[in-house]
Amino acid sequence: MSEVIDRFTRSRIIFGAHFEHLQSKSVVLFGVGGVGSFALDCLYRSGVQNITIVDKDYFDVTNQNRQIGAEHVGESKVHVLADMYKGVKPINERVNEEFLHTFDIMTFDYIIDAIDDINAKVQIAQIAANKPFGKYLVSTGSAKKLSPLNIRVDNIWKSYGDKFARKLRDNLKKARVKKPFKAVFSPEVPRCKPLGSFSAVTASFGLTIASEIVQDILKED
Repeated sequence: MSEVIDRFTRSRIIFGAHFEHLQSKSVVLFGVGGVGSFALDCLYRSGVQNITIVDKDYFDVTNQNRQIGAEHVGESKVHVLADMYKGVKPINERVNEEFLHTFDIMTFDYIIDAIDDINAKVQIAQIAANKPFGKYLVSTGSAKKLSPLNIRVDNIWKSYGDKFARKLRDNLKKARVKKPFKAVFSPEVPRCKPLGSFSAVTASFGLTIASEIVQDILKED
């Protein structure tokens, strides 16, 4: 067993000389629900130190089957998570065109879209799609599914088998967003019609996003 240095001891072992490079990166995360909260948890535990989270929602009791921090019913999601993950910057704002005009997302090394509002996703994409491939990652539909083994990562234009992803692509075309960017999706057949969700899948979406970012950082160093 290696000498215990700090909470990143085992991260230092697996990332080796790349660890300090990983620590220096900045990430903005839109949406900290069932997908986003797990992406946040993984990046934070791995050593990324400059993380900004943006979400206007408050926890309700139905969030407790899949969202980190959801025991704090009625409280702001970003403020609860910023208290749990010291050093994370919370922005309690709704993601819309007005907000994006005043918030420079392109200054961040990585942009994560883990929200479920199609219009907001398109508005983010109109800006963030100009990032190099792999620096902007989008979560598509993670609800109604049971197996994380069906999760895929590819260019958004090559995503398939998911109605949410198809709707996003259709709206991107209408907005004339043509550039490729990385998407996480699952072609698994939905297991229900209402908006049911299973943490094994939603969390795996978030962990997959975090893994893609960490691997990209290690590759560029």
